Amino acid sequence: MKDNKVIYKKAFDFSRKTILITGGGGGIGKELANAFAECGGEVVIADIFKEKAQAVANEVNENGGISFPIQVDVTAIESIKNMVKKTMEYCGKIDILLNSAGVNVRKPAENFTENDWDKIINVNLKGAFFVSQEVGKQMIKQNHGKITNISSDDAEIGHSTNSIYSASKAGIVAFTKVLAKEWAKYNINVNSIGPGYILTELTKDLLKNKQKFNDILSEIPAGRLCTTQDVAKAALFLASEFASYITGQTIFVEGGRLIG
Repeated sequence: MKDNKVIYKKAFDFSRKTILITGGGGGIGKELANAFAECGGEVVIADIFKEKAQAVANEVNENGGISFPIQVDVTAIESIKNMVKKTMEYCGKIDILLNSAGVNVRKPAENFTENDWDKIINVNLKGAFFVSQEVGKQMIKQNHGKITNISSDDAEIGHSTNSIYSASKAGIVAFTKVLAKEWAKYNINVNSIGPGYILTELTKDLLKNKQKFNDILSEIPAGRLCTTQDVAKAALFLASEFASYITGQTIFVEGGRLIG
């Protein structure tokens, strides 16, 4: 019993842990960075926009945390490799990976172009997979690690004008299961989080439509939108010892909308 109390007490202590966050300059990424830094983690902020990564790193450091910014294009394999190489040079290991980089384009299905497909799939699905692969190689050497991919409730529910985005997020749920099965023998847990609608850069134009906002809200039993804090709480849980026996799962953080 005494040992269990120690585990419970320290479950969200990420001191001496290195956390790599892609899309770290975005709304969810910023929240994740601050949450893990507040819990003692050393946070690497990776984003395609160097200035955004730097701004989040500055905020984390000003609040007493430890963080480093890195520029990365998750659609380019060499850029991913360079990100992992720099992280290993800075920190010597990667304990936790949070794949948060994502984009979206909303259109009726008949209006999407090949360029739309390539943009969304390359960032959301290709990026998440190959970042997981490259970081996974280091975690295999370490014989431990936690990977959490940011999916979406779009993986389960058909939102109009989101056909390609939904496909990318469903793909994340699928490969999460496979990586979890293949890497369990290396003490690597792979899970994903599926948030509902959050007010971020990706959704602000959609949600400023009052009728659309109210329609979405009416479908959520919890009576409110998801927040970046809700996502961060789930991420902390999945990276903690509390989730050591959880792998290959997707936790949908959406206020009950998927209940139907």
